[in-house]
Amino acid sequence: MQRDIHNELQRRAQRVLPRGVYGHESTLLLPDSYPQFFSKAEGAYLWDADGNKYLDFMCAYGPNLLGYGDPRVNQAAIDQLHRGDTMPGPSPLMVELAEDMVGMVQHADWAMFCKNGTDATTMAKTIARAQTGKRVILVATGAYHGAMPWCTPMPAGVLPEDRSYIRQYDYNSVESLEAAVAAAGDDLAGIFAAPFKHDAFIDQAEPDPAYAQRARDLCNDTGAMLIVDDVRAGFRLTRDCSWELIGVRPDLSTWGKSFANGHPISALLGSDRARDGAAAIYATGSFWFAAVPMAAARATLQILRETDYLEKSVRLGTYLRAGLDTAASDAGFSFRQTGPVQMPLFLFDDDPDFRIGFAWSEAMLRRGIYVHPWHNMFLCDAMTETDMDLTIDAARDAFLEVRGQLSTLQPHALLAEMFQQRAAE
Repeated sequence: MQRDIHNELQRRAQRVLPRGVYGHESTLLLPDSYPQFFSKAEGAYLWDADGNKYLDFMCAYGPNLLGYGDPRVNQAAIDQLHRGDTMPGPSPLMVELAEDMVGMVQHADWAMFCKNGTDATTMAKTIARAQTGKRVILVATGAYHGAMPWCTPMPAGVLPEDRSYIRQYDYNSVESLEAAVAAAGDDLAGIFAAPFKHDAFIDQAEPDPAYAQRARDLCNDTGAMLIVDDVRAGFRLTRDCSWELIGVRPDLSTWGKSFANGHPISALLGSDRARDGAAAIYATGSFWFAAVPMAAARATLQILRETDYLEKSVRLGTYLRAGLDTAASDAGFSFRQTGPVQMPLFLFDDDPDFRIGFAWSEAMLRRGIYVHPWHNMFLCDAMTETDMDLTIDAARDAFLEVRGQLSTLQPHALLAEMFQQRAAE
């Protein structure tokens, strides 16, 4: 694999960007061979800055739902760009997109649009407090809801006061949730829940219907707002809010990543139970009302309503899961695949410091398959059964390669340091 351009870009980036590249797209906690910069994306494939090509199972950390550069979506965006994008007020598309989303998501009576998932979750928190006049927000331990001080997983620069009314409970534990609600007393504003447990570094888990229903009941009893953070999973599990699958409807849901197929937009949807709070807060951004991503979102949603993209992703994901299980077993590995098949996570037994997972991921990368060693991944509609066969064949070779390296593998230095710091806290 060519690396010359990548290495030069990293050298230059160290001078002008904090840590080279910051945030969740930094490769500092990935295997050393992972590319940091990409020059092209098309369909289900990526090309890095040196021209190396990969089948991409990260899908840009989720925004790629239909395929990079889907021509139907891009044409809608281009047509709107010629008419206008960021203007003194929104285009009519804002009303039309809100109608589209309210029409697709059963708990929703209204919509607000922003740019990032963090924007949407922070608005949801603020609206819950405005609606209830209370302060305490419950979040599941280890859950990711964005990068603002109240929720960032990296607490540098965060004050205790920033999180003074953020309390934790254990996902899927009715007992833990009830205890957290009791501790909040009459000051509970809202309960956040992920559509399923998709924390980094650990197995994913489906939501327990008893836990989800108890969260709904507790919000009904206390007047608090139930918030489902669907930024990562929205429209990947169903053409509705993800918790509709278990029959529990939130008051607020947050959306992002995929509903405009990679164009920059996110959303907060809410029921009439939270309408007054939504109307009361001040939330805005210079680019929140831009028309181009709204055009892309409308085109994407039409495709989601009219095609079998969802059923296809389940079919391909099921096929892939079976093939990887067989390949791992044949090589003598206990290989865990958790979460929905269209949003898989790959981990190894007997691999507490991820050295096996890192080695296998690097072996896959050398074979042109971009997987992640500790974060959930995604399938997109541009993938085919041929792509799944390519992945299974690469995995079979990668498992055998790693099997021969087990005695020489070493843990990733920064990851080991992070685990040591967490253990000491």
